[in-house]
Amino acid sequence: MSPDAPYPAPPTAAPHTVRTLADPADRRRAFDLFLGTLHHGPITDDAWEAHGQAAEEHWLGVTDPSGAIVGSAYSFPTRLTLPGGTRVPAAAVSGVGVRPDRTRAGRLTALMRAQLRAARDRGDVAAVLRASEATIYGRYGYGIASRGDHVRVTTGATWRPEAPAGGTVRMLDPDEATALLPDLQERLAAHRPGGMTRSARWWRRALRPAGPSAGEYKGVAVHTGTDGVDDGFVVWGVSEGDLATGATDEVRLQQLWSAGPAATAGLWRFLTGLDLAGAVIGWVRPLDEDLDLMLTDFRAHRVTGRGDDLWLRLLDPGGALRARTWGPGDPVVLRVHDAFLGDSGTWRLAGGAAEPAADADPDLECTVDALSAAFLGDRSPSSLVAAGRWSERTPGAAVRADALFAVPGPAPWCGTFF
Repeated sequence: MSPDAPYPAPPTAAPHTVRTLADPADRRRAFDLFLGTLHHGPITDDAWEAHGQAAEEHWLGVTDPSGAIVGSAYSFPTRLTLPGGTRVPAAAVSGVGVRPDRTRAGRLTALMRAQLRAARDRGDVAAVLRASEATIYGRYGYGIASRGDHVRVTTGATWRPEAPAGGTVRMLDPDEATALLPDLQERLAAHRPGGMTRSARWWRRALRPAGPSAGEYKGVAVHTGTDGVDDGFVVWGVSEGDLATGATDEVRLQQLWSAGPAATAGLWRFLTGLDLAGAVIGWVRPLDEDLDLMLTDFRAHRVTGRGDDLWLRLLDPGGALRARTWGPGDPVVLRVHDAFLGDSGTWRLAGGAAEPAADADPDLECTVDALSAAFLGDRSPSSLVAAGRWSERTPGAAVRADALFAVPGPAPWCGTFF
């Protein structure tokens, strides 16, 4: 946003009926509607019975005059890790969709406004989601808070002798994985900005899927450090090759978490050493997972693309700014505009803290969606000013803000699909 561009006024609320869906039958109808927007058929009875919905989730539906559900959204409670390690309550949003013959009429706007206000009223500091389309959620105050690389690593790749090493890898059966992985991932996610806790339903769907994917191969392995403590894990599937064309199988990463470089290298060594596969494919891997630096032939690791990871929507910007850690630097006054919920606020960032500064003239201004890009550390304020996403009112303020937003530690990354 250019320095002279006006900040938009809050939009007028759409006259649509949004209601809480407490009846499991309504929730299933809403979920089937969502699947339909993704061009999938209804959920099977087995899949719904196994892990269709949970009591702690918050489901909303928008209805037409007949009472039929024509739009849906739900969320489950999570805790989001901020720079410095503080974890705050957040709403993990999913199942968002409007029936194709009822779109372009404000129903999604009504759903999003109701959902965000309800989450804020429950005390959630933020809402988070994974976006199926990149152009939808910015209008509701969401912004890309972390990104990742799509990678392809050739199996049989050799590792440099000085690459991190140590520890062991062991495979788990489904019962062992179900017992061990939730607590291990919870511990690992507490140390990376963007890491989030996962619900019991999430783990059931990930490790014990029902329906069409129930019979698909799933491998699970855990890395144990030299101190005897489990410090990483991987879950993968396999895409079968074609004997007629000579194409080999590919290992497809579903999850890979680690506490540090030794566990990262150990798990990737294990994967690239699997027989009867030609490559390991991973999507949206952390930007600081520098495998090419560990390989003898860095071309064995190819970045095939880059994508958005976590979308973040701050519901309580003041609470979020106060909760995260700040780097040392000269003070900056930041004003944040939230057109969708009709709020704005001004804070002074200084001395490792964020304090309200309602009467102060801002050095920097941004919208709440643009704040998300810097909040977890993915983008610097100066890059956002250069791109026109933030406005610099005081010359040099963006560079000062770079120092404040920069916190030592891993790159922001969520790594949880939901």
